[in-house]
Amino acid sequence: MIKSFRGQIADGSEVRIRLGTNNGLTGYKISKFQIITSQPGGGSDYESLIKINSQSLGDLTVTPVTTTVNFDNPLLLAVAYSSGDSASVTAVQETVIFDNVKFNQDIYITHVEQSGSQACNYYIELEQVKLDLNEATVATLKDMRGRE
Repeated sequence: MIKSFRGQIADGSEVRIRLGTNNGLTGYKISKFQIITSQPGGGSDYESLIKINSQSLGDLTVTPVTTTVNFDNPLLLAVAYSSGDSASVTAVQETVIFDNVKFNQDIYITHVEQSGSQACNYYIELEQVKLDLNEATVATLKDMRGRE
């Protein structure tokens, strides 16, 4: 089963996607992740960076959303980057998906706009997978500890 989520996220903010279940035996894997700026071809420059993490950043006034991408971070599940300029309506988009990671807890989407302050739209498809008791325990403990 595929579950899809879409929405718009403001610059410098975080959105929570609720996935947790009572028994934790339902897991998810990212199967598709796409973004598009809120004003494509709108005559302004944009550089949008959206990350999907397995844990919240917390208070964004203390831990602001950054442009740093670190693939060594075990909390990072996926990254999408899209850019364009006012002189061209052609957008460049690169998406990286960590498709082998199974998770069973909520995920958090963050957005930072490097060339302005416009919002960005996201579309995520999650493949629902059945976890056995051991997989569910490992996925939950990874999320609680924040590392592998």
